[in-house]
Amino acid sequence: MENTNCFHCGNKCETETIIVDDKSFCCNGCKTVYEIFSENDLTCYYDFENSPGAVPEESKGKYDFLENEQIIEKLVEFNDGNVQVVNLYIPHIHCSSCIWILENLHKLQKNISTSLVNFPKKSVRVTYNSTLTDLKEIVLLLSSIGYEPYISLEDYEVGKKQVNRSLIYKLGIAGFAYGNVMFLSFPEYFEVSEFWLEQYKLLFRWLMFIFSLPVVFYASTDYFVSAYKGLKTKILNIDVPIALGIFVLFVRSSTEIIFDLGTGFFDSLTGLVFFLLLGKFFQQKTYNFLSFERDYKSYFPIAVTKLSKENKEESVQIYDIKKGDRLLIRNQELIPVDGILIKGNAQIDYSFVTGEADPLSKKSGDKIYAGGKQLSSSIEMEVLNSVSQSYLTQLWSNDVFKKDKTSAFKTLTDKIGRNFTIAVLTIAFGAGLFWFLYQPEKALNVFTAVLIIACPCAIALAAPFTLGNVLRIFGKRKFYLKNATVIEQLATINSIIFDKTGTLTSNKENTIQYNGEALNQNQKSILKGSLRSSNHPLSRMLYNSMPTENTVQVETYEEFVGKGIETNFKELNFKIGSSSFVKKQSEVNNLDTSVHISINDNYKGQFVFKNAYRKEVKQVFNSLNENYDLAIVSGDNQGEKSYLKKELPDSTALLFNQKPEDKLHYVENLQQHDKHVMMVGDGLNDAGALAQSDVGIAISENINVFSPACDAILDASKFSEIANYIKVSKVAIKIIKYCFILSLCYNVVGLYFAVTGQLTPVVAAILMPLSSISIVVFSTIATNILGKKVK
Repeated sequence: MENTNCFHCGNKCETETIIVDDKSFCCNGCKTVYEIFSENDLTCYYDFENSPGAVPEESKGKYDFLENEQIIEKLVEFNDGNVQVVNLYIPHIHCSSCIWILENLHKLQKNISTSLVNFPKKSVRVTYNSTLTDLKEIVLLLSSIGYEPYISLEDYEVGKKQVNRSLIYKLGIAGFAYGNVMFLSFPEYFEVSEFWLEQYKLLFRWLMFIFSLPVVFYASTDYFVSAYKGLKTKILNIDVPIALGIFVLFVRSSTEIIFDLGTGFFDSLTGLVFFLLLGKFFQQKTYNFLSFERDYKSYFPIAVTKLSKENKEESVQIYDIKKGDRLLIRNQELIPVDGILIKGNAQIDYSFVTGEADPLSKKSGDKIYAGGKQLSSSIEMEVLNSVSQSYLTQLWSNDVFKKDKTSAFKTLTDKIGRNFTIAVLTIAFGAGLFWFLYQPEKALNVFTAVLIIACPCAIALAAPFTLGNVLRIFGKRKFYLKNATVIEQLATINSIIFDKTGTLTSNKENTIQYNGEALNQNQKSILKGSLRSSNHPLSRMLYNSMPTENTVQVETYEEFVGKGIETNFKELNFKIGSSSFVKKQSEVNNLDTSVHISINDNYKGQFVFKNAYRKEVKQVFNSLNENYDLAIVSGDNQGEKSYLKKELPDSTALLFNQKPEDKLHYVENLQQHDKHVMMVGDGLNDAGALAQSDVGIAISENINVFSPACDAILDASKFSEIANYIKVSKVAIKIIKYCFILSLCYNVVGLYFAVTGQLTPVVAAILMPLSSISIVVFSTIATNILGKKVK
């Protein structure tokens, strides 16, 4: 019986062969998976890879424990009664077909809304309607198509390995083969003419061929797969010349052995793969260290309001929250932990988690989940679990709501890497053709040596190591960036816009004066209760100025962005905000920053704020003025325009009475005039402008306003360092360019010896990873020296 490979999983059909649609399957499981894909028009799954599937395992009764509600509660990340989100570790994820089918689960199960794959961690995050399906059905679906999840109730994270053991195995095999091939090649190197060596020379050559097989067909497969995927998508990635060099060496060497033409180049072949993998292993260990340091240090400068037993409010760091603590969550604040709603009207937007923006109403006693944003008046909750910073990082980077600013942004590596690969291939083929015409026996050596010595690995490593290290350094200095690309975008900035209130002003030093009809004790209590729910800087300042007043829980609360708030308590209607919002007319009498108040549409008076600007404002603007277009775009009136004109550089544009949409349009207008815009705001009324700008930075005064619109969070105490951070970003790009120049010099020298036939492939294979390591060491040392200059 002729051995046939299964169309789905690629295994041999040893005992039986099932034929469906002229395709062979090794078992009913693989056949069933194929039929499922066919029925749902998903057979293009097989176009991405040959035999991409795993054999589905029998799972009858295996997942009955997932019917237990207590177990489900431990496994799911989010559960509001209608929508559940679960993150499943799937060991079988290995190729582009796996990613494609797992991100199209909604076509197999209509009650699944989204499924996002994290390929490096081999996990899929599934969002589904829990009223129409359940976790057991999701797991059974995954198992039925060959992607059985790994689930451990004792330690759910146990399957998520930090160390890539496959790389260690491949490195071990390549090293073992390289050592043995070198040993077997010694007689050939020294041209020893001894009787027994001559007798066994052919055997030695075939042994070298056998040792090369696992190196080519196992240890180096990642390079072939990467090169194939790149070419398939019409991208010349850095693995194309590497894969080509390995292929040419193996074919030529095998030909020489089979036809007894010579000893071949198996020493160069196995040495090349070994040193490539050694460099890759070094890269992985170093980069994992940088990533770990960044994850460990990336505590967002966010605090949350903790309530004591005496109902006193205290601002505490978010990672100090413990089980049993009672928290106050205001309007537009993020719920940082899972908990039980104790008091208040909860209207929670879970779009950060699910992508669905419809708010959910919750009543006292209901469970509420981390990641939701309160949209109504303040609520009180009891903490069930301590906060996870990694979960906040996940929300910040969630693709569900992230506006992709980087799609049109070409990184430095993108610009240089592709052209470099084209140049390397052109030189390799040109040099090979030249030597083939003049000295054919050197052609292969020259061709392979050029491909190896000029491998752009060093160029590919320069940016990730430099930017990764700068990312870590910024984190230590309380400047938290969403990703490394933000550093490159910071370096291109030529226009900077600042919000005023909460950004240029400090909430802690402002003075407040009330002008108008005196408020009685009951009205003051309602006013304080109204302000308690708002996160606007002026609301927070006014609330904090009333420490002795009682606080009343208002019955209804509504905040109008950029205008004010409206609340009701019994028969009293309060409007607090701008003059036009409260009095329904334009503000003309007072030019100071003011918050007006009316009760039942009867105007009562205004709170006048004497803004205290940050001490570093003048210094920051002067340091930025020479190289950047500066502007202040504020929602406040023009009361302080004359002061700002006197204190700030003359070229600074000053715009007042700007609504949130006006700020957004201002950013868009600058971008249409080829400006690269950085917006610095407080993350509240500036959310649209922060999202639209090339780089959006939210200033944090330790308040829990968590905005996915921003690209970075800057601790308010580091406001004076803005110019320095931009400068460091520019220097980081220079370091990458220096790495490119260093790599180019190395390549020019190496190419000279390779093209002239003076460099053997094995020597090139040793030098290539050394060049990569030297780039990593240079970039790391340079960025660490740079980091010492950042305060």
